[in-house]
Amino acid sequence: MIESKKPKVRRKPIYAFVDSSNLFYGGVKSLGWRIDYKKLLEYLKTKYKVSRIFYYAGVEIYDFHYSVLGDKPIDLRKLYIFLKDKLKEEYQKLNEGEILILDRNIRKVKFYRKLEKFGYILKLKPVKTYKQEDGRVEKKANCDVDMTFDMIHLMEQYSCAVVLSGDGDFAIALKYLKKKKRKIVILARAGRTAKEIRILASGNFRDFEYLKYRLQMKEE
Repeated sequence: MIESKKPKVRRKPIYAFVDSSNLFYGGVKSLGWRIDYKKLLEYLKTKYKVSRIFYYAGVEIYDFHYSVLGDKPIDLRKLYIFLKDKLKEEYQKLNEGEILILDRNIRKVKFYRKLEKFGYILKLKPVKTYKQEDGRVEKKANCDVDMTFDMIHLMEQYSCAVVLSGDGDFAIALKYLKKKKRKIVILARAGRTAKEIRILASGNFRDFEYLKYRLQMKEE
């Protein structure tokens, strides 16, 4: 009697969602070491078999033509050229502080382009400027809604979500994903992780600080 082979059950892929504002808040000064983002991508793919890595962050676009109502993401190559030209053309009009800020934003766009080349799927949101009643200027680019939307919207595509954030605002979304039988792995800094997130992660919480020896950028 010939035994019939059971068809292989194809497992859904694993996705990673990176909340840069929470995980990497304060950069080197806060974390204490520089992250090698190429190593981070390779780590997620090797350790967790992640197939897609979504990276959420804000970006200053000044008066570059772009609308969140459009279907296309921000064209980083065009934005980089636009900001470089802006610095060159307006250099004499800008004060020292404005020049430093513009230059820093140019370097950030260059950094994002590098992430894109590594293989990250960038979900960038234009930074908005708000003037307070006392005259202070506040800048915001909260990507929590964008990341929450994608985690829920893409839910049918993946079996497990590796979430790089300890922000308690994601608790409701993660609770829903667990209810829908999606495995949740949290990779975050212990000191910046909400109690609710730790509870939802249960035994699948990993302290990002302990990855220093694997993910630290080598100083030249």
